[in-house]
Amino acid sequence: MSKTPTAQQADVIIIDDDSLMRQSLDSLFRSIGLTTLAYASGQEMLDAPEPLAPCCIVLDVRMPQMGGFEFSTKLAERGWRIPIVFMTGHGDIPMSVRAMKSGAVDFLPKPFREQDMIDAVQAALDHAKAYLAEQAHGVALLTRWELLTPRERQVFDGVARGLLNKQIAGDLGLSEITVKLHRASMLKKMGVRTVADLVRISEALALVRPHD
Repeated sequence: MSKTPTAQQADVIIIDDDSLMRQSLDSLFRSIGLTTLAYASGQEMLDAPEPLAPCCIVLDVRMPQMGGFEFSTKLAERGWRIPIVFMTGHGDIPMSVRAMKSGAVDFLPKPFREQDMIDAVQAALDHAKAYLAEQAHGVALLTRWELLTPRERQVFDGVARGLLNKQIAGDLGLSEITVKLHRASMLKKMGVRTVADLVRISEALALVRPHD
């Protein structure tokens, strides 16, 4: 039984004002087992709920009311990190450069080979899955970080900056022994053993951690 996707479940979201192109792409993607949603304009997608599952957008550059580049800007303003495959029947080098600078995974001139579109979409879906996995990892790290006491967070920051226990103690007005105790507890809660691991965690947390 085929799935009936919603805006939160589709693998590929097709946005093109040409109904024949929408139907053609829909058939192509479904033929390889992908679920699809098709919109005649970017605004229709913006009016729908934010997709939750890994997905990508196949987007026409030239459309009435809202072109592909304007749509991608609005998508970014909302914080919707969805990989885009641009396509156009009137492409040129400056347009393709602009598409890539906007974060496009690929830019395909119409008419395109079906295999080229499939390859582009598969690459875009790989990007989407990697991004969501990275976000999930960050959330898991944030959960651990939130278990730290205020003092342990200060020690965490000091260690991540490469400071020695003695230096952290001086900055915080604590004894070195006290810093060692906080450090041991902090490392245990964060599930790390080495400073190198903690530095990597600090970099990942910088993307999701609240800042004072």
